[in-house]
Amino acid sequence: MGGLVLFFCTIASLMFIHRWRQRNKKGPKTWPFLGAAIEQLMNYDRMHDWLLNYLSKSKTVVVPMPSRTCTYIADPANVEHVLKTNFNNYPKGEVYRSYMEVLLGDGIFNVDGELWKKQRKIASLEFASRNLRDFSTQVFREYALKLSGILSQASFLNKEIDMQELLMRMTLDSICKIGFGVEVETLAPNLPENSFALAFDTANIIVTLRFIDPLWKIKKMLNIGSEAQLEKSMKIIDDFTYSVIRRRKAEIEDDKKSGQQNQMKHDILSRFIEFGEGNATDKSLRDVVLNFVIAGRDTTATTLSWAIYMVMTHANVAEKLYLELKSFEENRAKEKNISFHQLDEEDPESFNQRVEQFSRLLNKDSLEKLHYLHAVITETLRLYPAVPQDPKGVLEDDVLPDGTKIKAGGMVTYVPYSMGRMEYNWGPDAASFIPERWFKDGVLRNESPFKFTAFQAGPRICLGKDSAYLQMRMVLAILCRFYKFKLVPGHTVKYRMMTILSMANGLKVTIQRRSLRWF
Repeated sequence: MGGLVLFFCTIASLMFIHRWRQRNKKGPKTWPFLGAAIEQLMNYDRMHDWLLNYLSKSKTVVVPMPSRTCTYIADPANVEHVLKTNFNNYPKGEVYRSYMEVLLGDGIFNVDGELWKKQRKIASLEFASRNLRDFSTQVFREYALKLSGILSQASFLNKEIDMQELLMRMTLDSICKIGFGVEVETLAPNLPENSFALAFDTANIIVTLRFIDPLWKIKKMLNIGSEAQLEKSMKIIDDFTYSVIRRRKAEIEDDKKSGQQNQMKHDILSRFIEFGEGNATDKSLRDVVLNFVIAGRDTTATTLSWAIYMVMTHANVAEKLYLELKSFEENRAKEKNISFHQLDEEDPESFNQRVEQFSRLLNKDSLEKLHYLHAVITETLRLYPAVPQDPKGVLEDDVLPDGTKIKAGGMVTYVPYSMGRMEYNWGPDAASFIPERWFKDGVLRNESPFKFTAFQAGPRICLGKDSAYLQMRMVLAILCRFYKFKLVPGHTVKYRMMTILSMANGLKVTIQRRSLRWF
């Protein structure tokens, strides 16, 4: 008994000494063997703000974990070193790959080396294609109008809606048409439940949990808990994806046999099948398309949700944006010698007809002239980046520009959520939503991608940036011209822990129609 008491006293003493030595430590306090895992788990639902607190005191925060050490960075110089200067030393890495492989497979967001280079080369050619841009513009307009129709009905019925859910449906429909060439129709007027969408959300949440769940591999091996749920979700996702791939391959073969192979389809799946010249496997095509879905659906929908929330909670921004859109509408109509019909604002069909007339003025070139709209979207991304943190593996020992030593086998994560809120990056008003900060002497300006990291930077900078801005401009131009949004009383807006910064409780709002007149 005495030996047992001595043992526990020794352990307690060692733990006390361990904690005492950390009394002046800038980062989270740790425990022997466990590192900072306990503190991370306790703060999991507010992880981004937990990191923000530490990164506001130190530009680099080292967080020891049981199996590895994670280093979080928010200083642009360190970010540039990781994403560009020493790019080859900071791949996605095997740790990240093992967490995300079930969902992303060997897609562009989950691979390194030659496989990544090959996919990026094909994707860059596609995003530079005028055909894809024109096709995307048409699709974005089509689904923005479908969304507007639902909002119009809600405004006439004084009905509460969840904007985030509707935006997720809209972007899923649009990316499935652009990515797969299929209509999934989740934004149909009756808002049908879609098993693919539900499974995709569930899988996204569970793979994110793996980053701090030390037992996920055991759960996977035993097929229990969250991992069992993940397996069921992935079966739904894969069944849908493979059925589309097989159907599209068959269609392309039929076209060739009938001599219609020159009738090119513009969806991304068809393009990758054609680039593969029949050698692309169903698995490789599945990985390609799911990577585009997660890139084009969740990121855009969440950014639009936060943008609408920012507009509705900043009356001065809402009014300034509305005036820019009205002025744009009037000037474009005069340029094109268009006379909008005088329609009955209290008639739903007439109202929707006018929205459709306005949408015809919107294309890539005209939308780029809406500078304040661009600033609103960019300021939203600064504070609410779609990807709030992005981890990288470490191949070899390294030293960051600020002197922080990085050990091989660990992980380095740059944190866009924190970076946008750092006074040392953006000044004393860093935490405030101010679209005007994106203008200098009245001219729209850009920031270094290593400071404004919403679209990453360096060799992995987002290829879909222009496409994302195109869709977000299209949607917000229509919504903010014709509608006012008001948060449902008592509704709490906060983020949910996923790879994407979505809202935990959605965005419950009521809708009010704006006047159709210019004056």
